[in-house]
Amino acid sequence: MSGPVTDIDVQLLHETDRAVLVTLDVPENGVWLPKSQVEIEESGIEGIMTVTLPEWLALDKGLI
Repeated sequence: MSGPVTDIDVQLLHETDRAVLVTLDVPENGVWLPKSQVEIEESGIEGIMTVTLPEWLALDKGLI
């Protein structure tokens, strides 16, 4: 990843070979993120993942 990145705690709703569906709150507000643009790790809190992604993508998807 080049440029500024951000870490966001999300709930992982669904995963495919190429993308992940995540939400900050309710499943109806889920957004798809391409795996090629993000890194995903367990946060240490059950059911919550930490996603690292470029700031521009987080802004574009409404995550920040």
